[in-house]
Amino acid sequence: MSSPRPTTTNAGIPVASDDHSLTAGSNGPILLQDHYLIEKNAQFNRERVPERVVHAKGGGAFGFFETTEDVSQYTKAALFQPGAKTEALIRFSSVAGELGSPDTWRDPRGTAIKFYTSEGNYDLVGNNTPVFFIRDAIKFPDFIRSQKRRADNHLRDHDMQWDFWTHCPESAHQVTWLMGDRGIPKTWRNMNLYGSHTFMWENAKGEKFWVKYHFKTDQGHDFLTQEEADRLAGEDSDAHIRDLWTSIKSGNNPSWTLYVQVMPIEEAPDYRFNPFDLTKVWPHGDYPLIKVGRFVLNRNPENYFAQIEQAAFEPSNMVPGIGPSPDKMLQGRLFSYPDAHRYRIGPNYMDLPVNRPTAQVNSYAKDGPMRYSYGQDPVYAPNSYGGPHADTTQGTEHSPQGIEEEVVRSAYQLHAEDDDFGQAGTLVREVFSDEERQRFVNNVAGHLSKGVSQPILERALQYWRNVDKDTGDKIAEKVQN
Repeated sequence: MSSPRPTTTNAGIPVASDDHSLTAGSNGPILLQDHYLIEKNAQFNRERVPERVVHAKGGGAFGFFETTEDVSQYTKAALFQPGAKTEALIRFSSVAGELGSPDTWRDPRGTAIKFYTSEGNYDLVGNNTPVFFIRDAIKFPDFIRSQKRRADNHLRDHDMQWDFWTHCPESAHQVTWLMGDRGIPKTWRNMNLYGSHTFMWENAKGEKFWVKYHFKTDQGHDFLTQEEADRLAGEDSDAHIRDLWTSIKSGNNPSWTLYVQVMPIEEAPDYRFNPFDLTKVWPHGDYPLIKVGRFVLNRNPENYFAQIEQAAFEPSNMVPGIGPSPDKMLQGRLFSYPDAHRYRIGPNYMDLPVNRPTAQVNSYAKDGPMRYSYGQDPVYAPNSYGGPHADTTQGTEHSPQGIEEEVVRSAYQLHAEDDDFGQAGTLVREVFSDEERQRFVNNVAGHLSKGVSQPILERALQYWRNVDKDTGDKIAEKVQN
């Protein structure tokens, strides 16, 4: 029975055989002109992207977040307004293991959530613990290397792990979590998810708060003993991936309830713990949990590679009403995550369907390998042709503790003789000779005479009059003649 969908090349051209290469006679050599053979094998050689250095092994699913409570007094973010329902994607993962490692090794679990909000993508990247091993991103490469494999025998090594942990006593809180029951969750469905870092929320009045995210599992918290985990590692190394997939496929959709802790910003400097230290929690007695909404997973990916392996999460994706804190680990991750994606899946990773926002994109980004979307001229800002322009009312900047000056987006402060045209005018009047000045006038006028439109031409002539009135008039006379 013939297939209703014939095999094609990547260009859509029907192919003659899925089974036999093109040869010179049935026993002869394969011909170089067999484009389909070459395409199939060349594609096969390149079908893997580099696995993540950290969080290589994982799985995920799609769902939604629904805000069921009113927290608008704390944030203006659209996804956290009462009744808002936002499509979302989550990727669960282990931290240290490679792509083929067992799901049930003792390890923290990464929890990366992408919210496809009406204001752009919001990525919340955390773990199944509220703390971490280190508090400063400069230690992160060393920490991860100590949890990976030795250089000599290529084996993971407990001596390396404990060597690092005992040299870094701030790890004690996280190692206590790791060695306890929660170090090996029974399933991803049976663990809490945390933003871990401290973030900033800003409300519509411009009031700012420090917050921490807690997603409490609605399935009940459960774990594996070390003996159960070791047995499962041998019986089913993909136990957690399989559990999530089969649960959603059977209609048993897992869910979590989101709570936040909120700290008034003025309380941070004198709080008994540094509120930005990722190795510390805020005790709930000090800052009780405030309910926000529910997070539900109800759809498996259609293609693991396209929708999970190529999913790119980055803490720097923050929507209006949400911002960073002085947390040194968070500050480092604002750079390192998008940098990892550019290396791993290319500079246009945001063009991939799983990463592309549902909100309209008005970006001046252009070109590069595998560019899919594209804009039109103008390709620069500022411009005179109706291109997008920045909304100067946006921004959630706040001065980190210890910095006295306000964090701003601003030009330099002006000094006594600062202006944009003064030194250019001095160059024209006092440095150029008469002959140089005349050549200068001719050069500028010749350039302006080649396709510069109104009103840009008038603006350019005024530009040169601001530099030097006499020189500007000469340029204008030559252009207009």
